[in-house]
Amino acid sequence: MTKRDATYPYIWRLPLLIWQGLFFVGPLLLMLAMSFWLVRNYRMEPDFVLKNWDRMLSRGFFWDAYFVTLWRAALAATLASLIAFPASFALAFRTSETVRRWAVFFLIVPFFTSYLVRIYAWQVLLAGNGPLNTLLGYAGFGPYGMLNSSFGVMVGYMTLVLPLVVILQTFSLAAIDRSLIEAARNLGARPRDTLLRVIIPSARIGLIIGFVFAFILTFGDFVSPFYLGGSNPPTLSILIVDTTKSGQQWPRAAVVAVMMIVTLFIAASVAVAAAYRRKG
Repeated sequence: MTKRDATYPYIWRLPLLIWQGLFFVGPLLLMLAMSFWLVRNYRMEPDFVLKNWDRMLSRGFFWDAYFVTLWRAALAATLASLIAFPASFALAFRTSETVRRWAVFFLIVPFFTSYLVRIYAWQVLLAGNGPLNTLLGYAGFGPYGMLNSSFGVMVGYMTLVLPLVVILQTFSLAAIDRSLIEAARNLGARPRDTLLRVIIPSARIGLIIGFVFAFILTFGDFVSPFYLGGSNPPTLSILIVDTTKSGQQWPRAAVVAVMMIVTLFIAASVAVAAAYRRKG
């Protein structure tokens, strides 16, 4: 192999490396450095002190927001995965290829509209005097406080991630070798055993990737907790906004952002390791 042939693959990787360096690694390093800066007279000054980290990590409000964000993201990812699975299973095993393609297309259609616009629509629907409570009132129920609540936040989270999770699960389930399922049936496996021992393990990568995508998107979401949850209790994304508004404290907000990124790195690493681990 010539030297030119050996370097050829690396040349094609350069655009990706440059892109990641300019728009991810570079800003991340700048934000990390900013977390050590100081604000004097409402102006940031480069420095290297641990004052911002000590102030944020020693405050109860930070950890309250952290665990609220972590819990809501984990719950939303779990709910999205469970709700999506029956639909994904039906699309993968009970419909034709044509129907599946059209279903995936219609699952993509919601992304044609701004996520913020869809949340504004949910604000109207979930209001105390909105259409949903009006219909429930006709049936003798309610009104229920669905807006500015954890329920409202979950509705917003499902709006954000559910179509994506269904698509990822559908592709993963549709790629399963059908001969494995037929072999399980020929060996006398019940449908439940086939599902738990053949289908789910075979689609493990797609199921886990769908879960981790839902977790990442909801963990960093600002729109649903703010517009549907009323910022109470605040999440980390809301805490970042509040921190920057209090005396232009961008370095303290950078501490919160770095903690969020570290958490997501850990979650993604664990998920990828679980998805691609070799079966014993």
